[in-house]
Amino acid sequence: MSISQKHGLSLLQDSSLNKSTAFTEEEKQLHGLVGLVPDVTETEGIQLQRVMQQLATKDTDLERYIYLINLLDHNERLFYRTIMSDPARFLPIVYDPTIGEACLRFGHIYRQPRGMYLSITRRGKVKEILKNWPQRDVRFICVTNGGRILGLGDIGANGMGIPIGKLQLYTACAGVPPQHLLPMYLDAGTNNEQYLHDPLYLGLRKTRPSTEDLYSFVDEFVEAVQKVFPKCCIHFEDWTGADAVHLLERYRNKYCVYNDDVQGTAGIVLAGMINAAKIKGTKLRDENFLFLGAGSAGIGLAGLLCSAMVEEGLTLEQARSRVHMFDINGLIESARKDLFDFQRIYAHKHSPTRDFVTAIKSIRPTTIIGVSTAGGTFTQAVVEAVSQINERPVILALSNPTEHAECTAEQAYTWSKGRAIYAAGVQFPPVHFNGQTFLPGQANNFYIFPAIGMAVFATQASRVTDQMFIQAARAVADLVPAQLLAQGLLYPPQSGILEIEIQTAARVAKLVFESGLAQVKRPEDFVVFIREHLYKPEYATELAAETTAA
Repeated sequence: MSISQKHGLSLLQDSSLNKSTAFTEEEKQLHGLVGLVPDVTETEGIQLQRVMQQLATKDTDLERYIYLINLLDHNERLFYRTIMSDPARFLPIVYDPTIGEACLRFGHIYRQPRGMYLSITRRGKVKEILKNWPQRDVRFICVTNGGRILGLGDIGANGMGIPIGKLQLYTACAGVPPQHLLPMYLDAGTNNEQYLHDPLYLGLRKTRPSTEDLYSFVDEFVEAVQKVFPKCCIHFEDWTGADAVHLLERYRNKYCVYNDDVQGTAGIVLAGMINAAKIKGTKLRDENFLFLGAGSAGIGLAGLLCSAMVEEGLTLEQARSRVHMFDINGLIESARKDLFDFQRIYAHKHSPTRDFVTAIKSIRPTTIIGVSTAGGTFTQAVVEAVSQINERPVILALSNPTEHAECTAEQAYTWSKGRAIYAAGVQFPPVHFNGQTFLPGQANNFYIFPAIGMAVFATQASRVTDQMFIQAARAVADLVPAQLLAQGLLYPPQSGILEIEIQTAARVAKLVFESGLAQVKRPEDFVVFIREHLYKPEYATELAAETTAA
């Protein structure tokens, strides 16, 4: 809806149109706002100054998160202007790690609805319910069932904070227009007893259904999306490991879908590994990986790393032979009888062991990757073992929030005597050791999935492929300056995230056209093409044009 269709309080209550104290005198007269707002006309800069001042009075990042979400509820453009003014400062507040605490308390800090809540009790009526959403041109739905939120496990409806936050990053990091984004919680219950008995819990008070029932419900949802929002890409987020892998395989060749935990995580780790190989003067195909954790994230990582190694000349069988996995029951090896179908391809012949250090000494990995959600599992013995085998061991402690990281940056650098190449799923500060300053990177998916989103949005791609994530990974890796790479930084500085995403989206968009998946005319310049689609958190041009038209 445009501003010309709004009047008085209804305009002030529309977050996407509200300018608050920035309405001009002409706009106040035209839209019945005289007396409803202070008799000033402020610039966005002045409004931003007020936001910063108010944020400075908050004692915790959770309080800042609540304030910013409240700002989003009232003034969408000022919210994004704030986030995009200093992404390195605000991304950790609106997303990881603060989002973990916000999700745990979601029902307690809830203010007003954002997105859609689709319950399994509405089976048979999903298409009609989707039509209740006021925006007809939805391009992305980020959907979770709350089954495995970050490293927090099954938190049911409290997991709705994740789709909300993920889609905010589409806009804040890559400029995807927010009116085309729909966060959604698919409510099929929860097995979390704490929330089932919490009077402020916002979801169904029933345990989760069978896999067959759940998938039947998801089938109806996916089919309904095709009919109600025909240009929509479905972003699956934070489903349980087996469901994440199986649902992706169920739909990926038929619809425009992807799973950020499987593919986005894999993409950002691939970017880090490309740069780790640059630091070591080796090739990705020379790596030997040992994963701690073998769920959806680990499997997605392994699959994309194998695809990238195949691009460097290995056969798929050779690439898979370089990937080893270790889970709660020990090393995944061929004698194990408790494996999912997607884990068996990494079950190599090896004597059983439930000791990770023993596995390191036997397998002799060049890289250890933690996706275990178990904090502190890369112990001093683990780091020392992998450091004895390698001159420059690669240590990726990817679990989050912070307390779930397998080891801290300081531990990795100290225990390896400054030889580790390290990144984590959360941001750690620089580490000073033995006269050197190391810059630990954050292997955060927000370098990848918003750029994929912008590329899909701009090209109207009919599918999302693994090759798109590989291309995005290579683009992100190429954007780390040499002087920072020399200090061990595997990812570009977050302060320049928008330009990073523009350049990455342009390379992915080019691949979309080369793959025959685009549904718009091919541009001459892909960077210019992406810039033409960017959302800008500015009032003046849009509202002035609509006011004139009115």
